[in-house]
Amino acid sequence: MSDKLPDQGPCLHEFVCCVVRQYLDDMGDTPPDNLHGLIMGEAERALVETVLEHTGGNQSRAAGILGITRTTLRNRIRRYDLE
Repeated sequence: MSDKLPDQGPCLHEFVCCVVRQYLDDMGDTPPDNLHGLIMGEAERALVETVLEHTGGNQSRAAGILGITRTTLRNRIRRYDLE
């Protein structure tokens, strides 16, 4: 079963694969250090930032959408300097 909706473009999985391939291609023969940490940090920051924008800064709603507690959300906001 595909995660792709008609006329909605590639699913998230396909998009992430494409971006990671491009990043690795851009690195060439230089092996990236801590690729997992780099990608997860960038993805989490973008996710938190975008959901906060979507909720107009309402942290309770954002935490609910993200499936995390408000305390965890506040920690991520501080970690990524999104205040």
